[in-house]
Order: sequence, then C-alpha cells, then structure tokens
Amino acid sequence: MRNSFLFTSESVSEGHPDKVADQISDSIVDLFLSKDPEARVACETLTTTQLVVLAGEIRGKGIMDTDGNWAAGVRDEVEATVRRTVREIGYEQSGFHWESFRFENNLHPQSAHIAQGVDASATKDEGAGDQGIMFGYASDETPDLMPATLDYSHKILERMAADRKSGAAPFLEPDAKSQVTLRYANECPVEASAIVVSTQHAEGYYWHDGEGDQAKYQQLRDYVLGVIADVMPAELLTDNTVYHINPTGCFEIGGPDGDAGLTGRKIIVDTYGGAAPHGGGAFSGKDPTKVDRSAAYITRYLAKNIVAAGLARRCTIQLSYAIGVAEPLSVYVDLHGTGTVDEGAVEAVLPTLVRLTPRGIRTHLGLNKPIYRQTAAYGHFGRQASGDAFPWERTDLVDRLKAALVQ
Repeated sequence: MRNSFLFTSESVSEGHPDKVADQISDSIVDLFLSKDPEARVACETLTTTQLVVLAGEIRGKGIMDTDGNWAAGVRDEVEATVRRTVREIGYEQSGFHWESFRFENNLHPQSAHIAQGVDASATKDEGAGDQGIMFGYASDETPDLMPATLDYSHKILERMAADRKSGAAPFLEPDAKSQVTLRYANECPVEASAIVVSTQHAEGYYWHDGEGDQAKYQQLRDYVLGVIADVMPAELLTDNTVYHINPTGCFEIGGPDGDAGLTGRKIIVDTYGGAAPHGGGAFSGKDPTKVDRSAAYITRYLAKNIVAAGLARRCTIQLSYAIGVAEPLSVYVDLHGTGTVDEGAVEAVLPTLVRLTPRGIRTHLGLNKPIYRQTAAYGHFGRQASGDAFPWERTDLVDRLKAALVQ
C-alpha cells in the first residue's frame, strides 16, 4: 500500500431511503426471530412516495405455514412493526408519513428446494444458505479498529440524528449523507482534506445562488461544523480542510419521497467504506443462516481480534461457501505487510478456535436473537458490543490467538 494518499468514505443517515428499507427489513427479521429463533427470513423492502412494499421468503413456527397461511395476528404485527420503524426514524411528512403510507405485504413461504439444502438432518449438518464469498477487516486507525474515513462519517450522522430527535437541532429532517476525505502519511491519517454533509432540513434553511434564507442557512452550517469538530480529532481539522455543507442548496424534499429506497443498496456504507473488499451480499432482511450475513460477522470478529491482539495493524479475512454445504471452502488471511505472525499459520489456527460452519458461527456469536434492527444504520461494524448486541465486536479471542500463534 502507498505511504501517502487521499482516501474517502461516505455514510448515510437512518432517514436515507435505502436505510429506511434496511431498517424495515431488519425489524421484520427481529419480529420473526422473537417468535422462532430458528426462523428463516429473506425480507426485501421497497420504499417510495407514500408506499412501502415487502417481498421475500419466510418460514417459522407461529409465523407462517408451508402453504402460506399466516398464524393468527402475525400479518397485522408485520404492518404495525413497519409503521413503528418508520415513525421511530422520524417520517411524518406529506410525501412519506408513518401513519398514512400505503403498505403491501408480499412475503411468502421459503422454497422447499432451498430449505432442503440448508436444514440439518440425520446425515448432514446445517448447510450454508447460499454460495458466496465474505470478507472481514480491521485496522488500528481508530479505537474501534475501523477505517477512520468511515468511522467519522458514521459518527457525524449518528450525532446529528440524536440531536434531531432530542430537539437540539429542530431544523433537521431525517435524510442526510456525509463524506470524509483524509490525507494519509505513512499509512496513518494526518489531515482532513474535505468533508461533505448534505442534510434534509426544515423550510427555508438554505442559501444558494441568492435564494433562501442566509441567516437560517448559517445556523444550519454552524451547527454541522460544530458536530464535525466534536466528532473528529482536532488535529485532523486544519486551515486546509474544505467543508461542503448542503452544496446543492435547498434539500427539503428527501427520504423515500425524494428517491426510492431498496434493501441492500448501501453495502459499502454497511461494512468498511471501500477500505476492504466486499463479497457483494447484503445483510439486512436476512436471518443468520444466510452466510452473507453471519460469515461477514465472523470474519470481522476474527480480523478485529487479530488486530486487537497486536498480531497485525491491518487484517483482511475471506471465507467462501457452497449452498447446502456446512464447512467453508476456503479461509484466506492478508495482514497487508503489517503482521508479526505468518499468515498461513493464522489460516490454520482460525478454524480450530471457531467452528466456521453456519451453525458454529451462529452458536459462537449468539446470532439467533432479535438484534438486527440496530445494525441497519450507521454501520454493522465498529459499534459497541453490549449484552446481546454486536457480539462480533467483542475481543474475547485475543488471549487464545496469542497462545496459538505467539511463540
């Protein structure tokens, strides 16, 4: 990797239309897992002006039978869950209102041909829910062991959402995006080159080409600059840092009314902001038998523990699977020239510390729980492990890794 360069990552808020879709899909995953921890869920969401549509395949006790008949009351629970999720995000606008949008539920039973490959039997372990490749990554750039550009992008928007909901920033509306460009020297971030924040706002809080209310825009701009200063290390913000705050001007129409949203369209925001490879599979709306989700979580867990153990400053891990087959087809580790141990040795040790089958992953991390709605905004990684939440962020493997790899 080059020693000196510019690198950029972006984030989007919980009110971005694609993130609205992700959160709805994961709220349905949580609902079904709360009824049946072994539920199978693949729930996709479409959001647009005054419309939310669910589609996908499900299976679970007390949810839906194999003929597509809903258990008593569950169909109503699904709609109530969707509306509650949108209300909590904050949408009460004429173009998208939690109470009045039109709702379609097109969920139906899981394919029997998929189920036969995934389910355990007397002769085989539970298989992967699909083929694919999954990546995990960690870097010592931040205390959360995440790429700094993405970490700061997330935290700017997370703070703005908290202020919007508390009333501290009443001129903000739910839809927003951020983007942070950092200059690196010797592979460490040394300066913020450019920071972009575009946020939906209340009427009149813009100024562009002589239009709008200059005083209101200045209030919004000063607030956003204050958030940036609070979130980012002071030494990164210099006289050379360029700020673009709502550079297109008026941003009053936003969310699903301004742009349609779909589940799974923010996979780089969800993961490592472009700093690591991505296998292409989205997370939200999928139960943890889907290795798109669970294997991405275990690779982050393993990579984070390797960096936390001081065995490398950066780590990328890849796993691959075949549908219906339990064991991974390959395990790959890249320490990017920063490691203190042999990568081949790490590849050999990891499967001895964690069983890398779908069931082994779910058991080790405790994934068959309703913990997913909170993952669907501000990144699945770099969050704080607490109770059942974000178990892949724990660093409880450090001692075992050191014992196995450090001579």
